Amino acid sequence: MTYKELQLALAVFGLEERASLRQIKSRHRELVKRHHPDLGAPAENEEMRRVNAAYRVLLDYLSDYRFSFAEDEFYEQNPDERLRRQYFEDPLWGGGG
Repeated sequence: MTYKELQLALAVFGLEERASLRQIKSRHRELVKRHHPDLGAPAENEEMRRVNAAYRVLLDYLSDYRFSFAEDEFYEQNPDERLRRQYFEDPLWGGGG
């Protein structure tokens, strides 16, 4: 897979540079419902092929992705925890400091 193929897959799904697995799966379901002939859509075989090919590219990328469990990355993914850590101990904000 190339970076260009990954970007095309994101474009087919209409996703930004950051997306969760949940968002990818949800978007796949939406696109399948929209384009699948068994679900009332006009026969759009080529569009279904594009959607499914893009889904395979995204899942392949995610299966080989190395997740970071570094503290900085954790707080990037969980901004509420970053705020809690930042202000929890501060007496000005009601912390137990």
